[in-house]
Amino acid sequence: MRKVGYRTALIAFLATALPLVMSSDASAQYRAFAGRVEAISKNEILVENRKGDKISFVRIDQTVVVGEKKSWQAIEKNDWVSVSWKMMDTPRAAYRVVVMQPKK
Repeated sequence: MRKVGYRTALIAFLATALPLVMSSDASAQYRAFAGRVEAISKNEILVENRKGDKISFVRIDQTVVVGEKKSWQAIEKNDWVSVSWKMMDTPRAAYRVVVMQPKK
């Protein structure tokens, strides 16, 4: 009976500890922030949403641009975008930028 108790305790410990040990950037969830491009430079983009919130994102090597425009250099002020980023990044890194059709 004691052997079963030890095994149960070991399984419970591993089930609790493994997700903490195995967590990494790959498991981080992406967030999306959509709005109008307020400003853009070679390495940074400032986006304002419809509520008036402004958030800046930095360009990284992994940044991908898709949608109406296909490159960071093609994005202009007043374009509508959705930026995917991870909550844990400081500063906020733009992993994916989707350029959308202009809002009316």
